[in-house]
This record gives sequence, structure tokens and C-alpha cells, in this order.
Amino acid sequence: MKASLSNYRQSPRKVRLITEAVKGKHVSEANVVLAYMPKRGAEPIQKLIMSAAANAVNLGATAENLFIKNIEVNKGFVIKRSMPRAMGVAKPINKRTSHVAVTLSEVVPKAKKVKSQSNTKAK
Repeated sequence: MKASLSNYRQSPRKVRLITEAVKGKHVSEANVVLAYMPKRGAEPIQKLIMSAAANAVNLGATAENLFIKNIEVNKGFVIKRSMPRAMGVAKPINKRTSHVAVTLSEVVPKAKKVKSQSNTKAK
């Protein structure tokens, strides 16, 4: 019940702001949060979570019981460019990428305990 997004062209620092908002939530709740989040990376993260949910359903889990167990953002490769500056100097520009991995888990509903009446003593 995993899905991953490799080499996403946004810095990991910006993507972590989005992923921290949905970590530990149910998939349906995370979907609503990401739909109204005004960040550029919210849509790809939403697609990634829905892809992980579809993978879980294909493996036999129920969609209503899924929650985000872990979502981590790691550093991808860095595209290095340079910008000409004053007096013939070139300054570096680092264009960073991210690797995002999502792990979903299924909440097992607890069974209600039934008190047995046979254990009580009669007076």
C-alpha cells in the first residue's frame, strides 16, 4: 500500500509543508485538505495519495478505512545552472527536486465487547 513520486521539480522544503498537513489523516480527509490548499505542490501530492489508495484497494483493503501512515519527502537530484553577474562573475543557481513516498495503512475497527450476564451471582 505504497506509492512514490520521483524527481518532482519543487524543492523538498516546500513540499514538506504540504505533506506535514496531511500526515496521519484519513485518505478522504487528506483529499479535502489538499483540494483547498493554495500551494502548487498540493495537486501532485493529492494524486499520489489517491494512487496509493487505488493500490491498496487492488490489494484488498477497503477505501474508507485507509489512513496515511507515513509520508516522507527526500532530496532528489539538483540541476545546476549559472547566472551571469557583475564584473564577469557567474553565480550558481540550484534547481532542486524531491522524492515523495507515501505509505497507507488500514484502520481495523474494534469489536464491541458484550458483557455476559452469567458471571453475576444471584442473592
